[in-house]
Amino acid sequence: MAKKKIKIIVAKPGLDGHDRGAKLLCRIFAEAGMEVVYTGLRQTPEMIAEAALQEDADVVGLSSLSGVHNYFFPKVVKVLEEKEISDVLIVGGGIIPAEDIPELKKAGVAEIFGPGTRTDKIVQFIQENVAG
Repeated sequence: MAKKKIKIIVAKPGLDGHDRGAKLLCRIFAEAGMEVVYTGLRQTPEMIAEAALQEDADVVGLSSLSGVHNYFFPKVVKVLEEKEISDVLIVGGGIIPAEDIPELKKAGVAEIFGPGTRTDKIVQFIQENVAG
């Protein structure tokens, strides 16, 4: 029986206009055999949750380089919960201070990947933590 292909939504919440890293990760995820949907820049939490619902995503990857992660990452988690989407792995990355990570994890983000994280470690984390 063939293993189900992991489907990941990669999103840039807020007004952050820098997406080179997110696009690079999309390519890396695709090369790792995942199905990737990049939602583009300037996404609201509602838009991200709707994309996750419509695409039947296994993973939502959030990227923030503008310092809005403490607001947007937990808000995305909350909107996903409101839409009764509970079986999605939520990960984040970008420029996120170490002192912010415990609260983000408490809010429901499974892992945060900062600058310099080896991409194979990100792929491995996702592969090992996707439900089913």
